[in-house]
Amino acid sequence: MPCLRQAVSFFILIVLGAFPAFATPAPRLTPEQQQWVAQGNRHDRDGWVYLRITGEPRARGFQYGYLLAREIDASLHEVRRQWEYESGMSWDWLLTEGGRLLEGKVDQELLAEIGGIAEGLAAAGVRTTREEMLVYNANIELTGYWWPEVKDSIGARSPDRPKMGCSSFIATGSWTKDGGIVLGHNTMSGYVEADCNIILDIVPARGHRILMQGVPGWIHSGTDFFITDAGLVGSETTIGGFSGFDASGIPEFVRMRRAMQDASSIDTWCAIMTQGNNGGYANAWLIGDVKTNEIARLELGLKHVGFERTKDGYYVGSNLVENRQILRLETDIRETDIRISDVARRVRWKQLMKEHRGKIDVELGKAFEADHYDTYLQQTRLGSRSLCAHWEYDTTDPTSAPFDPSGTVDAKVVDTRMAKEMKFAARWGSACGTPFDARLFLAQHPQFDWMDGLLRSRGEHAWTVFTAGEK
Repeated sequence: MPCLRQAVSFFILIVLGAFPAFATPAPRLTPEQQQWVAQGNRHDRDGWVYLRITGEPRARGFQYGYLLAREIDASLHEVRRQWEYESGMSWDWLLTEGGRLLEGKVDQELLAEIGGIAEGLAAAGVRTTREEMLVYNANIELTGYWWPEVKDSIGARSPDRPKMGCSSFIATGSWTKDGGIVLGHNTMSGYVEADCNIILDIVPARGHRILMQGVPGWIHSGTDFFITDAGLVGSETTIGGFSGFDASGIPEFVRMRRAMQDASSIDTWCAIMTQGNNGGYANAWLIGDVKTNEIARLELGLKHVGFERTKDGYYVGSNLVENRQILRLETDIRETDIRISDVARRVRWKQLMKEHRGKIDVELGKAFEADHYDTYLQQTRLGSRSLCAHWEYDTTDPTSAPFDPSGTVDAKVVDTRMAKEMKFAARWGSACGTPFDARLFLAQHPQFDWMDGLLRSRGEHAWTVFTAGEK
């Protein structure tokens, strides 16, 4: 098929022309690899990178690694430097110890997909291994949950930057405008690691299609906003102040991906997440089934689990767990200290839900996620305690350094109608549109000079709708 071969070759030249110079020259693709790449699709829009990967595990992994090589290479560089700065340990040490921990805990399908990603990266000239990509996929739970548990044995102390946080809501029944589900979520993280601008459309050979927000090179989501062709929608907010980890359990990134790909109901989704739970990346999950308009909240600690469900109500997430046992026995947060962002945002969510009962829709969801009201100071301001958070402007948060470059880096929203069409609305950058100038920030705050070369500016982007299968 000479026409197809010529078209693929031309496509490859275009893709490689967009890549920077990598550590090694990119080898020529084999005919099989050319066919794999031709089955994928990548395009950039409004600050996001849309990537569709299809087929068997190795093939879709190759598409992923090859078409997203530039972004994965940059993200790997950031993760390596951040780990070494914050822990004082080498990246090679983490690869060795993390690899031992993960051995035998990742199923063959996901191992093949991750191996395919490493192959695709190698074909684009990026040096890595399947073993490094495994540890990279488990980065959140290794650095934030496993490492604090083992640090005392080597005389170290854990990184002191806060774990990733989010704001999210899900509502249904008499609380929404049309009685269906409305789900909204924005990601809060340090700006160095704010590279979650991937819209990943996964069409596996077996299991459900997934449309989710993601991080370059991760087979799960990380920010955990997704819809599937089983009619499930979901998001999460990290449980703040949490401690505990079971090294014998199944990694969170494995359970999360398996739940999205394999589950057809809320019950099955939650069962997959709960079985073998290792306590890594402990989250409160907001899940909906648009076939029934039922919603649920699964709060997954290590020793305790909270679960609620309804067809008429709402659940919110602000990194403050609601389950009393998890709150008292597995976290160190006081739910009445409104100076803390988690508590202040929880109060604000409940205010907004009650104020807009019966009117909640996609447009209100967008407005909620961009909200700047501080319930502690009782004023609208750019700061750390609002649903659209801006720690870089704040000196009043007792849990973080003044002017910490972190906050809200995106916003997403979906309703029942959109989910049935496998689409959702998303905005990259601050949920309110406020831009971030990395060069100016570092000039004004030289205490963060270790971030030079890692911290990136983000402009103002528009809301856009992404749909599974788009070209």
